[in-house]
Amino acid sequence: MKSGPIIIIEDDVDDKDVLEEIIKEFNLNNKLVWFENCKDAWEYLITTHEQPFIIFCDINLPGQNGIEFKRQIDENKAMRKKSIPFIFYSTTANQKFVNEAYTEMTVQGFFQKSDSFEGMKKDIKIILDYWKACIHPNTK
Repeated sequence: MKSGPIIIIEDDVDDKDVLEEIIKEFNLNNKLVWFENCKDAWEYLITTHEQPFIIFCDINLPGQNGIEFKRQIDENKAMRKKSIPFIFYSTTANQKFVNEAYTEMTVQGFFQKSDSFEGMKKDIKIILDYWKACIHPNTK
């Protein structure tokens, strides 16, 4: 099991709480680290000595949006080398954003939030199971 923290970048506290509840139901040992904005998430990512397991990022965020944040990560050689799986998990699934995410950056997934708890739980389980099994540059 990859033990690094699960990063959640989400400005809606209700959505953050639901995500945390779902992830905790899976009894993972990963700590959850939540940010309301990309600026604070960036500060954490460039200063932490931990290897994050995965990043779940909303699109619509105050200040810098999720697309701009992922572009910032991709443009930074040290951050790209960390190869942190990056998942857009957003209410907004605008086709322009989806196209940009897959053709102009190294996103590993784009999911639209389900409007039900069970739907969200199913999506998150699929994502986490995949990345637990996946071999990538930081697999130990």
